[in-house]
Amino acid sequence: MTTHDVEIAIIGAGFSGLGAAIKLIQEGVDDFVVLDRGRDFGGTWRDNVYPGAACDVPSHLYSYSFALNPQWSRSYSHQPEIHRYINAVADEHGVAGHTLFGTEVTHAEWDEDTHRWNLRYTRDGEQHTMTARNLVGAVGPLCEPNLPDIDGIDEFGGTIVHSARWDTDYDFAGKRVAVIGTGASAIQIVPQLGRVVGHMDVYQRTAPWIIPRNERPYLGVENWAFKHVPGLQAAIRGGIYTFNEAVAAGMTYAPKALKPVEALCRANIFRGIRDPELRKAVTPAFAVGCKRILKSNDWYPTLDRDNVDLVTSGIDRITPTGIVTADGTVRDVDVIVVATGFHVTDSPVFDTIVGAAGESLAQVWDREGMAAYKGAFVHGFPNMMLLIGPSTGLGHTSMVYMIESQLNYLVDYIRTVRDRGLARVDVSKSAQDAFNTDVQHSLRRSVWVTGGCASWYQDHNGNITVLWPGFTFVFRNQTRRFDIAAYDVAVADESDTTESVTGKPVGIDA
Repeated sequence: MTTHDVEIAIIGAGFSGLGAAIKLIQEGVDDFVVLDRGRDFGGTWRDNVYPGAACDVPSHLYSYSFALNPQWSRSYSHQPEIHRYINAVADEHGVAGHTLFGTEVTHAEWDEDTHRWNLRYTRDGEQHTMTARNLVGAVGPLCEPNLPDIDGIDEFGGTIVHSARWDTDYDFAGKRVAVIGTGASAIQIVPQLGRVVGHMDVYQRTAPWIIPRNERPYLGVENWAFKHVPGLQAAIRGGIYTFNEAVAAGMTYAPKALKPVEALCRANIFRGIRDPELRKAVTPAFAVGCKRILKSNDWYPTLDRDNVDLVTSGIDRITPTGIVTADGTVRDVDVIVVATGFHVTDSPVFDTIVGAAGESLAQVWDREGMAAYKGAFVHGFPNMMLLIGPSTGLGHTSMVYMIESQLNYLVDYIRTVRDRGLARVDVSKSAQDAFNTDVQHSLRRSVWVTGGCASWYQDHNGNITVLWPGFTFVFRNQTRRFDIAAYDVAVADESDTTESVTGKPVGIDA
């Protein structure tokens, strides 16, 4: 067993963890390590290799602002190209030398006596430990697959494949397939499988709103212009961003303004499906935007295929040979594709992080609700910053924009800690509560509260703890600088004793 001590430990090597590493390098900070259980960079874009995997944010916006890519092949990028882009950016900035791949962090606990995080991790089958002055959680919300709790699922005699753990060697040709779920992954998987399977049953609990996907390949002259015409790509990126922010206004402040989007979704149904009963079955009963708005041109035509059936009766149980629905119908299948998403508000990762009071993040959030200050710092977990934490998710635009906003905050936090010689930094409870009270107040008229749906945006207390309310440029402004007044800090003196300074409440408009 080996033990290391670093200034900063970053858990996760996806968009947020890689971005953190690059920004630290640019700041002149080199005493850090990135820990990731995968084989290379990419996070969710490395792990999700199911057929049809692609981004629903335009390529020019779904990338780092400091690493624009003029060679995107399409207006919406697919998984292999995004994965290649992320690793190319990592290579360009030399992040691999700071990274331990094949590394599973199993425990991280704050030590009040040493003002360090004690980490345990496994690598190459061996146990290791590490101490870090600062911990950055960059695991992201879409990393832990959520398997449905269905009676008999463990007894199924065929193959079960989760969308986030795809079996690339399995041959679906001619098979009888059941797909459970109709979310973002399912609407990409089902059209691909529909072309090759013998028969497919798609189990729908809640129909999503789906708009057309205006995807097309870029021409060679366009890629040439993106590379050689100064400011062109940045201008396109800015235009996409501005358009999407208008959608944010409707979702948060005026849900009725989204009626044109609903009309577009209804036209998509009418164009893709001939059968009136099937059209009715795929039409949601909640306001558009209440759940994530999806993009597809081939979902509805696939459901209309002769070899595909949409099943709306709930699943009662799974047998060794198939699925039994609540109406008593038995459907035998060879393979079950599980496209039921991820543990977002109840991620197992939360159980592995233990704060100053000896409680895990999961325990604290289970009792008090999922909350953080600016989606980053959690009271009782000193010197720890989350990336893509609570109240930072989006339903309308690129998460990379939010990640870069938080990276500004991270860099200024590290700068402040270094400049002031801080040994312990913990957001005050009053500042955290004030921030989250303002977030929930801002959400009160939003479509996520008034739209009539249940979603993974909510925690078990019913609060919208995943999403940021309103405009993302407001969040960018709030995270431009580290506001030390919101924190309780301890300054280490020469004898390694500490002097405490107490923070004060700061709301989201501060």
